[in-house]
Amino acid sequence: MIYQFDFTESFLRPLAEYAGFFVLLLGVIWFIYAFYEAKRRGSFKERKVEDWDFKITKFLKALTFLGFVVGIFAIMSGVGGLILNQPPSVAYANVTQDAASKFTSIFLIIMGLLTFLKPVNDLPFASVLGLLVAAVVVVIVSLSIPQQVVEVIAVFIDPRLVLIILFIIVFAIIALTVKFYIGGLMKLSKVISWPPLALIVAVFCLIQGFLLLVVGVSITGLF
Repeated sequence: MIYQFDFTESFLRPLAEYAGFFVLLLGVIWFIYAFYEAKRRGSFKERKVEDWDFKITKFLKALTFLGFVVGIFAIMSGVGGLILNQPPSVAYANVTQDAASKFTSIFLIIMGLLTFLKPVNDLPFASVLGLLVAAVVVVIVSLSIPQQVVEVIAVFIDPRLVLIILFIIVFAIIALTVKFYIGGLMKLSKVISWPPLALIVAVFCLIQGFLLLVVGVSITGLF
């Protein structure tokens, strides 16, 4: 391999162990989303202002970058919890059961996806997604190629240069493809940006995260 790394134990399991924290973090992010979206629209329920104030735009775009990244980690945390049967917190393992909270894992995947989609309105989504997918592909390839193949490639070209070329190709393909299919994502992003919905999501996340981390239970019990 170009680089040796145990993805499951060194990356996926730690994310699954912090599932309760990610639920709480999603609550904080969506609470701020609700507040700034309401201020940007000029109303909590209706949109009265079309253009963003510059200071709000700058802050909210920084927040959406953070939400984009947190959304990805939340999805991976949920997937890790289901695959590895990992409890979402130490408190949950001690109080409820030393096993995954399926509801929490599924909820993280769904909310992670929605948080991932939220920046569609605020960021150059096609470029950002292209960068992320290209980075993931390069990491997977670098971890999967046998050492013998690396040595053969090294005879003709630096393996790191191959990864760079692969990154550029994947980025270009994803970015151009997404531009043709981004309309539906834009509509979904507008729906989940509605302040009342964002506030409901935030409150639920904060309650669930607190229960998992402090009390050691889930709103749904053992599920």
